[in-house]
Amino acid sequence: MTDDIRVYVNELGVLLPPGATVRDALRTAMPDLLPAAEAGTAVVTDGRGLPIPLDLSLEAGAILRAARSSRRAAEADA
Repeated sequence: MTDDIRVYVNELGVLLPPGATVRDALRTAMPDLLPAAEAGTAVVTDGRGLPIPLDLSLEAGAILRAARSSRRAAEADA
């Protein structure tokens, strides 16, 4: 049996099983934001601020930032 890993989503620490993805982290920490991320109207970045895909496998200690993207919304309105 393997131990869960701790990752951080917008400073909220969550425990996930090994092999969990960014999508799993959002589903656990911010389930209301997951549909927007899947639709491309929210963005998830790593600790350096670089966008990362929802299917990326996470390692213990990963730091994620998730937020609705005003830029994409503005582009859709154009």
